[in-house]
Amino acid sequence: MPPLESPTQETIDIIVPVYRGLAETRRCLESVLSQPQESPYEIVVVDDASPEPELVAYLDELAARQAITLLRQDTNAGFVAAVNRGLTLHPDRDVVLLNSDTEVSGNWLDRLARCAYTDPRIGTATPFSNNATICSYPRFCEENPLPEGLTLAEIDGLFQRANAGRWLEIPTGVGFCLYIRRACVTEIGLFDESRFGLGYGEENDFCMRATKVGWRHLLCADTFVHHIGSVSFSDRAEALRTQAQATLLALHPDYPAEIQEFIGKDPVKEFRLAVDRERICLSSVQALQVVAEQYAVAADLRRHYQQSLAEAAALQQGLAVAERLLNEAHRELVTRDQALIQAQGYVREREADIARAHERGQRLQEALECASQRVLTLEQQAEAARQTYDELQQRHDALNLRLEQIYGSKSWRYTRFFRKQ
Repeated sequence: MPPLESPTQETIDIIVPVYRGLAETRRCLESVLSQPQESPYEIVVVDDASPEPELVAYLDELAARQAITLLRQDTNAGFVAAVNRGLTLHPDRDVVLLNSDTEVSGNWLDRLARCAYTDPRIGTATPFSNNATICSYPRFCEENPLPEGLTLAEIDGLFQRANAGRWLEIPTGVGFCLYIRRACVTEIGLFDESRFGLGYGEENDFCMRATKVGWRHLLCADTFVHHIGSVSFSDRAEALRTQAQATLLALHPDYPAEIQEFIGKDPVKEFRLAVDRERICLSSVQALQVVAEQYAVAADLRRHYQQSLAEAAALQQGLAVAERLLNEAHRELVTRDQALIQAQGYVREREADIARAHERGQRLQEALECASQRVLTLEQQAEAARQTYDELQQRHDALNLRLEQIYGSKSWRYTRFFRKQ
């Protein structure tokens, strides 16, 4: 596919964050300065407050003769902050993030730029390297030494011949040497300093964010860049990797599965084999080395196969134990089911007893209410009888009083005299 536009018309910033490693940084910068490119570029070195005076002096010397543009951090803010400072220096330019422990060869930049412009939505392009995870050669996803007996220029030449103009879409770019188109940076934003400030994983996060809005990432198969690895923070590299993996998983839960799927399919293999074939044609020494490398790969596969067999055997044993435990659990469940059935029968019997007791209680309650009503009626009748008694008593008393009055009157005494006659 032809490029969309000429990628050499605009200046490209080659951003090199630096902290430690004078020898590695010197090799990196001199390799860039010594290789002519058609694409105009500017080397932007970001000194992240290096503690090495010799390295600081070397960078000052290069800046004094205008070989580089030097940005110096006041304090050690971390790798990602250094990258972001470089990214913001010229907000209209494409960039290449280049680790200070890398070496380049030939027209490496022109090839990366051409690869990056094969499609409007290409966000990043990554070359092959000896130490670049999914972009590693000769052994996939490993830290390899350079093939013995070959210079970097010769290895890069092999890639140019074997894979000229070829590329492969990959799930993420690799940060050791990463071409990023400015349009992608403008849409996605800078690297995430708050979560990946010290380095490791920042380019994966950037690529995943870009992928979610339609940007793609390519392996530039005809370019090879040497990478030592972990020079700036070799004493804490593993801890940083572990922390970055946890952060990536939290931000992008599908990332590990996508990477594992890509590794399992290994679509990069055909490009590595094409280079192997070129090496075999160079000399018998290289042919033997390729055979040795393939033998080592086969030995690794055999070892992994044996490990897989051992793991399978352990799984089978585990399955047998699990099956035994499952059978025991099944028997226990049957026993418990039977006990449950018995308990349910007992509960039903007790429920029937409770129902009968409840029915008797209702009848007693009704009888009690009837008796209470009769007692109330009798109390009312008794009260009426007491009232009648009181009335009769009053009448009796009134009559007695009247009789006493009559007996005491003169008329009664007079008439009594006559009654006696």
